[in-house]
Amino acid sequence: MKVCKALFLRVAIIILFILAIDSTLNHVFGATTEVDPFEETMRQHRLLGLEYKTIHRGDQVATLVASASRSNGPATIEEGIELLKYPKHEVLATGYTAGYESTGKYPKSPSYGITYSGVKVKRDMFSTIAADLAVFPLGTILWIPGYGYGVVADKGGAIKGNHLDLYYETVQDVYDNWGKKTLEVYVVQKGSGALSEEQLSKLNETKIRQVFKHKMNERALNEHVSSFAF
Repeated sequence: MKVCKALFLRVAIIILFILAIDSTLNHVFGATTEVDPFEETMRQHRLLGLEYKTIHRGDQVATLVASASRSNGPATIEEGIELLKYPKHEVLATGYTAGYESTGKYPKSPSYGITYSGVKVKRDMFSTIAADLAVFPLGTILWIPGYGYGVVADKGGAIKGNHLDLYYETVQDVYDNWGKKTLEVYVVQKGSGALSEEQLSKLNETKIRQVFKHKMNERALNEHVSSFAF
């Protein structure tokens, strides 16, 4: 009986020793970092310019989302998630104005502020941008993190390949808000090769209505959870 117990104890010790070695080897040589899907989603949302607030009240939890600024981030979580389904394209993005320093035109020029597509430059929820039309045809809609929606309306002699020029109203705006960045943009819709003032206006009007509706819903939500503690 003692011999059996001793033999059993030795076998158990050997098995534990083997398991310990196996675990150590896996940890040293075979370990892989698993990415938490929730953390990856949150990372993507942060790239899109979303900010979150979690509200607790007893066993209830609510999550509010706000864009990083009025025009630079998606208005809702749903909009942020929608953007993630679009193809991404890495570009070098610079900023430009309608002025002489960017276009060689003065305000008195008949073509001042008029893009290659024929529409006037605009900084709005959907802003006019310049691109290589062989890469992004006129009318292409891009989501540009930190800038917002850009619609390809113009081209430029120096805008070649994966290069975008983002419209700003003043040179100071370019310096303060953008400068020069390499980043990934989302191709929301490829253009047909043309863009009209009517199309651009409709895009902005539709977006304004969507944001207004969201703000109304957000206001109702805020009233509903007004007694929650942050």
